[in-house]
Amino acid sequence: MGKDIEKEYLLKAIGAFKRRFIVVSPDFIILAANCRLEGVSDSKIIGKCCYEVFYERSSPCENCAVKESIEKRKPTLMPKPEYTLDIDEMPCYFSYPIYSRDNIEAFVSMDFDLPTRGGLEEKLQRSNAFLRNLIFSAVDGVIASDITGRILIFNDAAASVFGYTVDEALNHLNVRDIYPNNNAYQVMRNLRSNDYGGKGKLRSYHVDIISKSGEIIPIFLNASIIYENGKEIATIGFFHDLRDELRMKKELEKTQLQLLQAEKMSSLGKLAAGVAHQLNNPLGGITLYAKLILEEYDLEDGAKEDLDRILRDAKRCRDTVKELLEFTRQTRHLMRPHDINRAIARTLFLLESQTLFHNIVIQKDLAPSLPLVLSDIQQLYHLFMNIILNAAQAMDGKGTLSVKSYLLPDDKQVCITISDTGPGISEVHLPHIFEPFFTTKDEGKGTGLGLSLAYRIVQNHGGHIRAESTPGKGAVFYIMLPIGAKETEGDEGGEKI
Repeated sequence: MGKDIEKEYLLKAIGAFKRRFIVVSPDFIILAANCRLEGVSDSKIIGKCCYEVFYERSSPCENCAVKESIEKRKPTLMPKPEYTLDIDEMPCYFSYPIYSRDNIEAFVSMDFDLPTRGGLEEKLQRSNAFLRNLIFSAVDGVIASDITGRILIFNDAAASVFGYTVDEALNHLNVRDIYPNNNAYQVMRNLRSNDYGGKGKLRSYHVDIISKSGEIIPIFLNASIIYENGKEIATIGFFHDLRDELRMKKELEKTQLQLLQAEKMSSLGKLAAGVAHQLNNPLGGITLYAKLILEEYDLEDGAKEDLDRILRDAKRCRDTVKELLEFTRQTRHLMRPHDINRAIARTLFLLESQTLFHNIVIQKDLAPSLPLVLSDIQQLYHLFMNIILNAAQAMDGKGTLSVKSYLLPDDKQVCITISDTGPGISEVHLPHIFEPFFTTKDEGKGTGLGLSLAYRIVQNHGGHIRAESTPGKGAVFYIMLPIGAKETEGDEGGEKI
């Protein structure tokens, strides 16, 4: 085969090449081309700069393979940068110099589709899609920003926590804006130190952020600085919202306090039962002999008054013992499904005609069609009467009493709230109001067993009771009772629910 035929085949091979193939001078002037540009023949681009023809630039491309070949005087393959999403955005892929002895005459620039390029491109696209899905599906907020604070990544979880839409964050929000009181600078100082997981890293760092609405939100932050050639180019942070965890912790602490209170009440109940039984016999003797003396002897008026006082005080002691026995549940109770609203209405009917309630406005908000509650109806009357009387006495017979019933969101409990407009309960007294014998009333006006009895009734019905109060603004009692449908009779000492 002659050289002319050989050259002819080489030219045909170049002509059949379906990718861009050009020869440029060291100053980027096109000397020969096989480009197949739409609407432009190859001859018309000869003598023009490649970066002008292909990219309408005024200077060589930043990622130009020819430029690298000029500097290194050897073939250059420019890989696709990681930050480029579209592989076709890269200017020149492959370039090699054409030598004339020791001098370089020109450079070949090829948009060369390497055998593995298609597979690599597909794999890279899959990886990018997976990484994007991973970030945007994360349960924690993910925010990445460049060194100026411009946000590059803002996932859906971040939008939920911070209150900004993804579009707002990417186009208008600076990462410094999410930290109150210029805390962003402190976060960056800690990132650059070695004290929080090593230089460039921040692990389990507790920081407050500010949402779009102005709410301060506690966050656990894990963050990193992204480096390129030793220079900081970006940061990425994973923001874990602590609100639910802190709320659960608070609820757990409240439950622990309730358990401690229940344990204390149980111990006090056993003590009260023992005291009640020990007092019953001597009180009976005191009452009996005082009555005998009054009946059998002709006494002076002063002596009779003293004996009457003994009988009155003995009766007070007997009443206290009776409440103690009720408090310790030393009676039989019948547990059946009952209508809470009916129990409340009946209790109010019995009380509102009393003198104490004449100047009290009673507001009722009872939810219709409430599920029945497994309960001892007499105990329910006692429960509501104790709390309502306590509220009326706190208001000194003048104010507003509000009673409300409703089904809790869990559909398993009925809640009854009883509130008053009295002076409220001080922070010092509030933790002790359900303790036996604790009272803020004047001496002789209360045994201190009313609320402790209410506590025990609710506890033995499988429910919970708590009180809230702001001094000067009244008090609110919350009673939660579980829904029940079975009928059962309890034994002495307490029923099974």
